Amino acid sequence: MASVLPELVSYLEGLPEPHILLDRQYRILSANAAYRRQFSPKTSVIGRTCFEVSHRFEVPCDQAGESCPLARARESGQRERVLHLHHTPQGEAYVNIELVPLHDATGEHAYFIEKMEPLRVAQGQPAAQGLIGRAAVFQQMLELVARVGPSGASVLLLGESGTGKELVARAIHESSPRTAAPLVVVDCASLPETLFESELFGHERGAFTGANVSKPGLVEAASGGTLFLDEVGDIPLAMQVKLLRLLESGTYRRVGSTELRRTDIRVVSATHRELKTMVADGRFREDLYYRLSTFPIRLPALRERAGDIPLLATALIARVAPERRLALSREALARLHQHPFPGNVRELRNVLERAALLTDGTTIERVHIERALSADAPLGLASAALALARPSLAKSEGADLSLRDMERAALRAQFEAHHGSRAELARKLGISERSLYRRLRALGEDPPAR
Repeated sequence: MASVLPELVSYLEGLPEPHILLDRQYRILSANAAYRRQFSPKTSVIGRTCFEVSHRFEVPCDQAGESCPLARARESGQRERVLHLHHTPQGEAYVNIELVPLHDATGEHAYFIEKMEPLRVAQGQPAAQGLIGRAAVFQQMLELVARVGPSGASVLLLGESGTGKELVARAIHESSPRTAAPLVVVDCASLPETLFESELFGHERGAFTGANVSKPGLVEAASGGTLFLDEVGDIPLAMQVKLLRLLESGTYRRVGSTELRRTDIRVVSATHRELKTMVADGRFREDLYYRLSTFPIRLPALRERAGDIPLLATALIARVAPERRLALSREALARLHQHPFPGNVRELRNVLERAALLTDGTTIERVHIERALSADAPLGLASAALALARPSLAKSEGADLSLRDMERAALRAQFEAHHGSRAELARKLGISERSLYRRLRALGEDPPAR
């Protein structure tokens, strides 16, 4: 070791990225200047284990429920990459780990070189911007983002509305070599079919009525950068073949022009629709689907990462009310945990913004959350209670039930199944007691007081 280690230490010291040298027992033998500046400016890590320094674990990562690159490298004998949440002087941060095993003359693993690259587009703690989360499903999604970001592959983001697909698209763009060029967003759902082509590819003067000047399209604006096609499932069939040509050849024509133009773009697309079903139904081109989905990434719904609600809530409150120092009470946070959030993070943000406006002090209480949630009560009430009302509705299966009929049945089923006070029932439904009374009266229900 004495004959090899000095050369390794000298080599690592001159590297611009943070590097450490490990032995087979996970002990840190050397940490270069970049690592010391970024991760341990005040204390030495030499002689300590990597899992204790980075994670504050007492056992290696793979024994603590994490993916351990060193254990994987010992098994595979090859370079291994993982995304870890590390403790740093600035708090917890996501770090890309790339670990390379070094063999001795006998072929045994003698040392391991670990390079660390902070993932600046995501945080494991409340932050002013970027992606936030710690849940396992969030970290799995984030690892895919970290892997595909530096490449030029087309990415398809799949997930429910409100899960943050544009934020993920921005994270992919910012972790790519194209980060200095623009990220251009195309909202496919809002563009009428008659204007889609001219908005995307641009048009020449006189190409159609009202085209008084030539205009470059969004594809041209994104040249050198990333084109984000949001809600790609809403692209008209007639336009899909022209988009396919763009992806396959990098060429396009402005409306009203015969000139073939070239562009250099990376395409990230997103949808909440089932594109495979649309392909089977003939509503989406199969060849375009495979072009767009080179690297699909599924974004988890908020209900799948409910443990992230406190982190998200703290960050979102700071974003919607930056001039105020608001905090959530324990009861308010518990109420947020009870809500299913079908609108995901977007709905959580809306609820917190309403609650902040309803709060005069410095603490958002449960009552403020209740009032914020009750703003969506007419729609949310029926959907939330519908599951418990299914036995009653089953008797009327096949009947043409209106939303009013379903809401009446849902409310009646909830009331009959509830054996506490009306106040408790109102809390269970996520509305105020006054709203419950008003809703029951409006539906012609007037059950006896309890």
